[in-house]
Amino acid sequence: MEELRIEANGNLGPIDSSRIPRYAGAATYARLPRLDQVSKADVTVVGVPFDSGVSYRPGARFGANHVREASRLLRPYNPAWDVSPFENIQVADAGDMAVNPFNINEAIETIQQNALDLTANGSKLVTLGGDHTIALPLLRAAAERAGEPIAMLHFDAHLDTWDTYFGAEYTHGTPFRRAVEEGILDTEAISHVGTRGPLYGKKDLDDDHRFGFGIVTSADVYYQGVLETVAKIRDRIGNRPLYISVDIDVLDPAHAPGTGTPEAGGITSRELLEIIRGFRGMNLVGADVVEVAPAYDHAEITGVAGSHVAYELVTLMADNAVEGDRLGAPNGYAQQALGARIQEVAQAIGDRR
Repeated sequence: MEELRIEANGNLGPIDSSRIPRYAGAATYARLPRLDQVSKADVTVVGVPFDSGVSYRPGARFGANHVREASRLLRPYNPAWDVSPFENIQVADAGDMAVNPFNINEAIETIQQNALDLTANGSKLVTLGGDHTIALPLLRAAAERAGEPIAMLHFDAHLDTWDTYFGAEYTHGTPFRRAVEEGILDTEAISHVGTRGPLYGKKDLDDDHRFGFGIVTSADVYYQGVLETVAKIRDRIGNRPLYISVDIDVLDPAHAPGTGTPEAGGITSRELLEIIRGFRGMNLVGADVVEVAPAYDHAEITGVAGSHVAYELVTLMADNAVEGDRLGAPNGYAQQALGARIQEVAQAIGDRR
């Protein structure tokens, strides 16, 4: 069947849903072209079907395709930013990495090499997991491409800075401890957002603080609101090369039931999307959305949330491709809300440079 696609500015976009039903055709992310259908991609979406590092419910290996199916409803214009991301830049879907499900060390090496290969021509990655183990090799690749330790925002119900599980150093609960130990994170610019729930002991928090992490809990987001949360994060990160890792369990189980380790008291999908929109102009070099486990989902609630989170991350990358100062640009309804506060923080960051 002929693929009737939207094309603009020399970029091959999604299948035209006004001419081909959304439920028909190949289920690439947002109905975008495959990587082999374009000469070069500015942003590459790739899946990593791996969940051998989970400590509770399995099933995130099927998450990437679940998010792709849910993304069929996405449209090409994002009014929150006043940006058509697929017109600004070429975005393509590279399909899934083939990684060894029985050997975590080998899987990590494969993911890292594949990420380096996919970014060799300057493309940025938005990765669909998979469990959170995959963040470590993705961070390694992103730091290598940046040529320096990178800033990181980690959206998650959990810290993921534990040392080992059952003696294993590489699991979905340990990637960011390993990343700090390896020196690939800028420890003056790393933070968890949305954490909550019981821990093994106070030492968990002490260790986390020692590694350099700031913590914005889900309660902080509730009491302080999106605007103050965004302002504090922007102040901490500045214009450093930034990687964003989103565990979908940062959302309350009411908004993301399809995940492996749900925790009550999470943020809403609206809050998460608005926080990401508040990062306009920040130097995003890579991102992932992980821990979507479709076996526990219903009505695609979690898949839809994951697809929209990835869409906002792609939009941030696309928006940065536009010339001019994007900090607090007064277009798009998100920026109308953030407006003066973002400008104030941007000015403060500029004054310290």
